[in-house]
Order: sequence, then C-alpha cells, then structure tokens
Amino acid sequence: MQYRTMPNSDEKLSVLGYGCMRLPTKAGGPHSSIINKDLAKTQIRLAIDNGVNYIDTAYPYHMGASESFLGEVVLKDGYREKVKVASKLPCFFVKKKEQIEEYFEKQLKKLQVEYIDYYLMHALNYETWRRMVDFGIIEFMDKIKKEGKVKHLGFSFHAELEDFIKIVDEYDWEFAQVQYNIIDQNYQAGIEGIEYAYKKGMGIIVMEPLRGGALTSKAPKRVVDLYNKQEVKRTPAEWALRWIWNNPMVTLLLSGMNNEEHILENIRVASETLPNSLTKVDLRIIDEVKTIYDSLLQVNCTGCGYCMPCPAEINIPSAFKNLNDYHMFSKTSAWLNHVQHAGIRTKDGKSHFTSVCIDCGACETKCPQNIQIRQEFKHVRKHLEGPLSRVVAWGGRKFYTRKKKKKSKVE
Repeated sequence: MQYRTMPNSDEKLSVLGYGCMRLPTKAGGPHSSIINKDLAKTQIRLAIDNGVNYIDTAYPYHMGASESFLGEVVLKDGYREKVKVASKLPCFFVKKKEQIEEYFEKQLKKLQVEYIDYYLMHALNYETWRRMVDFGIIEFMDKIKKEGKVKHLGFSFHAELEDFIKIVDEYDWEFAQVQYNIIDQNYQAGIEGIEYAYKKGMGIIVMEPLRGGALTSKAPKRVVDLYNKQEVKRTPAEWALRWIWNNPMVTLLLSGMNNEEHILENIRVASETLPNSLTKVDLRIIDEVKTIYDSLLQVNCTGCGYCMPCPAEINIPSAFKNLNDYHMFSKTSAWLNHVQHAGIRTKDGKSHFTSVCIDCGACETKCPQNIQIRQEFKHVRKHLEGPLSRVVAWGGRKFYTRKKKKKSKVE
C-alpha cells in the first residue's frame, strides 16, 4: 500500500480510503439501512488488513445506519487503533445552533469512539456555509478541536468553483473532499479548486473516483476497445484510479467497495501507483476516454442517493442510471431494467415510473450535483416510459399479483 502524508500533519494515510456509502445490503436497494453486516465487516476488515487506514462515513449514509454499523461491528477487536475514522456533520439538517452539538454527540455515540480523526462539514456550498457561520460553527469547530474530540477539520463540497474558493479562504481548513475523476476534471471544484486548496496547504481527498461505478462496470464499447488496444493491459477501474493517483496533490481517494475482487484489485493498484507515473501516451488515452464519455453521458448523476426518499416512491438514481445506460451501453437492457424495477416489481402493485412525480421539487433541493431532476424526468419518459413500457409493466404486475394469490392459496 502506498501512503501519502496529510499536509500540516505527520499522519500517513493510505492512498486508498474505504467509503461506507454503498455497503452491501440485504434488501431495500444499495442505500438501504438493512446492511449485510457480516459481509460488509469481512470486506472492510479485508481492506484494513491489507493496509487501508482511512474509513469514511457520514450521518445520513445508509439512512443513518452506516455510522452505527461501524461502531457496533467494524471498529472492534483492535481495528479502531488501525484506522483513521472520518465522518461528517449533516449541515443540511441543521436548522438551529443547538443542533450542531446534538448531531456531533450522536455521531460519537453511534461510532462508539471518543474522538473522530477527520471531521467534515458535509456537502457545503457558500449559502450553507454562511448559515452555519451564523450558527457559530467556527467557534464550535475550534472548541471540539481544542478538546481533542476531533483531530482534523475539513469539508466536503458539491457546488461551483467560486463557492469553493470562498469557503477555503474563510477558515483555516486542513483538508477538503471533492468530486474528481476522468469525466469530472473541471466539474464543481475541479482541478482548479484542487490546485487552489493544495497551494494553501490543504490535503485533498477525492470522492466518486469511479463515478459510482459508471466508469467501470459497463464501460462503453468504444472505451473498452480503446483500452484493449494499449500495450499495457489494465481494467477500466485501474485506468481511472491510476489517473487520480498520478496527481501528487491528491492525498487519497475514496472507493465505495462492496466486492472482494474489486477490493483486492484496488489494493493492488494502490500499492503500485506512484505520483507522476503515467506516460504521455497514458494521459492521451485518458483524454480520448473523457471525450467519448462526454459525448454519451445524459445526466450528471453519481447515484449518491441524497435525493431519496421520494414522496412518490420514484427511485431517482435508478431512473437516471437506466437513462445513462440506455445511451452508453445496451438500449434493450436498460429499458428492460427500468420497466422491471420501476413498473413491475413494486410493493404496492402500482407503477413508480417518473410519470408519477408529484412535482414537489424536494429532490432538487437535496441534489449535490444540482441536477434539474424534474426536467431530466422528461428524457426518462421519452426513452424508457413509452406506451410499450406501460403495457409491459401493467401485464407484469397482473402476472405477479396472480402468482402471489395462487401461492397464498396453496400455503
């Protein structure tokens, strides 16, 4: 495992950090609170045993269950001493000054720790930051740092570059967490924001390095063909991770790993990749890959799930994933997946296509990517929810309803 030193600190952090937003679940989807604890514990400890020493979670992850799971299951048997724990204050939930300390103390209890190593203000934009300043967040951060309840203070960011620079300048931050990958080189804070924060002595933690898996699991044929032509054979994940670690300004990247094979691959690549190790040819290939993705991507959704739950029970991340898959991969496969999960496999026997949207806009206020979700729903309807989709969904629900009734009679 490669390690890099956090600026203004002598702490060496593994270049690969473990993100706990997409742990394996038993039911309810990828962001469910029903975590498969045995499997997740095995996977996280596998990573730690192989040198990963940075674990990242947050108050809302897995509908509030991620922190508790870490405290109850993972950070036992001497594993707390092996890792740096990072969590985040849910600034978007804070409506009054008193809630800041209330949330923080809850997090300490859920994690079952006396202190949090790396504590972040979660998903800041400048408006949220100024609201938190009015609530006394600066005094609170100084206080918990002085008391030893937090070792390092930073923030995660989902807004425009201008906001990022303002926030960086208004407090003596130690690190920032930003979205950065092959596609998002100039998105939100982007490389310009990374350079600005780095020059001020801040550590840089990268999130969404694989864009929620979109850069790996089903890479477009044009991308796969381009990678396969290269003399050195690498998976799409390896290309994407090496590109980020090639940047010496990056302290570490977070990967939401929930597959043992992927964990071991990421650890192998993290153990081999040094800063500035990619060749000019490698970098040219990445530029070509970005051009391909830019031409195909429809919605800038990473599948983070912050927009959920939807009052109309629309699975928004799934709908956008299917729309992107429709344009980047297999049209038939994406259409079938959307019809099956949004139109047929529903608990109440009703369609939960995007057409049932009640136009409340709640999802848009919570989206860190600032996606105009209701506007994008029109494209989902156009490509995935036409007349045939409705007929197939209606027939499928009828079929499964009759099947359930027959089964109950037999029992």
